Amino acid sequence: MVSTYLSYDLIARNLQLSLTRVASQTDVSRAATYYKDNIGKVTTVDEFLDNDRLYQYAMKAYGLEDMTYAKAFMRKVLESDLSDSTSFANKLTDTRYRAFAQAFSFADTDSAVAQSSYQTDEMVGLYTATIKQQTDAVGEDTASYNAKIGGVKTVDELLSNDRLRNYVFSAFGIDGSLWSRDTIKQVLSSDTSDPDSYINTVWGPPLDDLIAKYDQAQADSSDAQAKIADYTAQLAQPDADQADLNAKIAEQKLRLTQANSDASSTSSSIVAISHYFDLANAFEFSADGTLAAGVSAQTADNLKATDEKYISNQSRTSPASAQLETTYFQQKIASARSVDELFSDGDGSRMASFIGTAFGVGTLSLSTLKSILTSDRDPDNADSYVNQSGSNKEAYTRLLNAFNFNQDGTLDAGVDVQSGTQTKVTTGYYLVAYDDADEASDNLAIQRFKTGLLSITSIDQFVSTPAVYDFALQSVGLDPDSVSTKTIKAVLESDLSDPTSYVYRLKDDRYLELARAFNFDSKGHLTTPLVAQDSTEVSKIAADYVVAMTKNASAADKTRLQDQAENDALYYRDAIAGIDSVSELLADTKLTNFILMAKGLDPAKVSKDDLKKILTSDPSDAKSFANRAGEPRFAELAASFNFDSNGNVTRILASGPQNREQLLETQNNYLQQSLEAQQGDANPGVRLALYFQRKAPDIASAYDILGDKALAEVFRTTYGLPDSMANMPIDEQAKVVEKFLKLSDLSDPTKLGKVLSRFSVMYDLKNNSQTSSPALVILQGSGTGISQDTLLAIAQLSGRR
Repeated sequence: MVSTYLSYDLIARNLQLSLTRVASQTDVSRAATYYKDNIGKVTTVDEFLDNDRLYQYAMKAYGLEDMTYAKAFMRKVLESDLSDSTSFANKLTDTRYRAFAQAFSFADTDSAVAQSSYQTDEMVGLYTATIKQQTDAVGEDTASYNAKIGGVKTVDELLSNDRLRNYVFSAFGIDGSLWSRDTIKQVLSSDTSDPDSYINTVWGPPLDDLIAKYDQAQADSSDAQAKIADYTAQLAQPDADQADLNAKIAEQKLRLTQANSDASSTSSSIVAISHYFDLANAFEFSADGTLAAGVSAQTADNLKATDEKYISNQSRTSPASAQLETTYFQQKIASARSVDELFSDGDGSRMASFIGTAFGVGTLSLSTLKSILTSDRDPDNADSYVNQSGSNKEAYTRLLNAFNFNQDGTLDAGVDVQSGTQTKVTTGYYLVAYDDADEASDNLAIQRFKTGLLSITSIDQFVSTPAVYDFALQSVGLDPDSVSTKTIKAVLESDLSDPTSYVYRLKDDRYLELARAFNFDSKGHLTTPLVAQDSTEVSKIAADYVVAMTKNASAADKTRLQDQAENDALYYRDAIAGIDSVSELLADTKLTNFILMAKGLDPAKVSKDDLKKILTSDPSDAKSFANRAGEPRFAELAASFNFDSNGNVTRILASGPQNREQLLETQNNYLQQSLEAQQGDANPGVRLALYFQRKAPDIASAYDILGDKALAEVFRTTYGLPDSMANMPIDEQAKVVEKFLKLSDLSDPTKLGKVLSRFSVMYDLKNNSQTSSPALVILQGSGTGISQDTLLAIAQLSGRR
């Protein structure tokens, strides 16, 4: 009988060749081919468990052949959420079950979906960033306009400057997509006080006509409503002609509808033409479009009014708008001497809005606000307005105490509406709360987007679902009302791997960003995400990295290293999602070091050139660099990424419950298990050595060894420890392991080889192998000569620590 040492050494010296021989065996090859060809067709756990050939192959790959009968048990394993420490697979002490669950992704969110969870999170973040950029831009645009308008000398200069022109158009309600240069030029060059000017001769008459039509429509509406009320009252009379009156009511309702329609349409036209008059009044250009000597394009008052119009016309309350409202409030506070004066501008809604926002009482009517501000301040007066306000009492009391009005709405001599402190507090409240309504609206939009996204199964559904479509376009800075759905469809159907596709021809990064955010193929159907790694792989490599960085740490260092490793993992999760090519990945040394260390590879021993060759390798091609390099982890690394041969990101390959790396790992494990089983038939010791060699890289503590009967047997045999050691308390056993074995040595192939060489010799001794065993000859003190095999065994034995 050949010794355990010689048998193991023969295989270990060229493990890959041994595995290749096993792979070529007919039964092994047939099983592997069937698994590879059919696992991608499986969509559910039940389908997998019902296919005995697939199920048994996988169970053998993960050393669980003895549990093949327990399908209900294995279903619970496969359905476990591995991110939950209390899930079924995580609570099992045997780590084989967790490894088995980790090899499948039945709940994988990176299959064919409109967006992966990461893409959705990215889009929500992009939406928030775009909104902030837009609101911040209001102040930036205003500052830019104020800095440049003074240098404008002609109307043509103003209209030829996109930023200045857009600012003016936004301020005065001019549709930038429909404007006529000639019309706007002549409007800006008009003097509204001159009856013969362009604005008065061209736009005055139609404006007067529209006003007359509006007045007539309003009159018709009022008359129709009155007649409807009269006819309705007549219907209640005992002798009423029901048919005639109902006909008259129907006639007046038609008249009312037409009148309201006319009023609405003429009102819109009146507003549009009025904007032209406001625009003409805001500038000082002469009839020829120039400025008189020493005259600026706008007076100080008109410039201020233009700024206020621009800021107020924005759809959101920006910081610039908040500052404008704050300044307005402070000016009114400084000048008002009564509660009526405080709300004297227009209908008082501007001041009411400011106060309501600042004190969180919402939009209150002027009468309610005045009643609060002039309420009796005596807390014991049960009849005071504030004390009778029920659940609003606390907020109304705070508002009352922020102002100094008497009950008749006046102020005492020498007393201001607010003290300096009161004003500071009030404006502070406002500046904190001014965008609360917008934030609530944003949160609702985000929720509707996420909900609506769940129902998107095609590009047609996408463009016809406003909650999703509008949100997505706004996120990348596109106006849903200004872009055709035809353009958006063409963008989303573009092939991002083809630089000549439609989206690239637009030369607009906003469209490219939109295309990357969704997963539609050239026919508008759902496809898989375009990412460097799918979510399963990202989670796995992050977890592997944390284990690799902490498994040999001392108790004193473990917490610190764990925190650092988890921070590194967060960086990896964020950064890898934005990687579009191998070149981008290699440019980030922190990322490349991360993936290599997660795989147990030394970054100092893998050049970036080699890493590029690995990541652009086809793991299914036996002749690719990753497969020919002699390091199995290279192929695993290549399989865990989605790069093509040119180094560009490709879409995730839809492959059923296993991605490329999970499939490769399962196939490799099956070969390894087959090799170990075949060797075990001849010599159980060789199987144990090969098993220990395979599991060694994942051993992070003494408990990993003790929790695996085979690993524990190898350890005890290697160091001549009795099997009764297994009866000791587990913590005591762990101390023994740490005394004899330096766990960090297991990550070093050379040192691991010495440990297993010692095991193979000790195994023969323990099991009383034939005298041909060199270990037995040495340890029994035989007088026979010492063979070369024996000398080699002696040389490779490692002593106790």
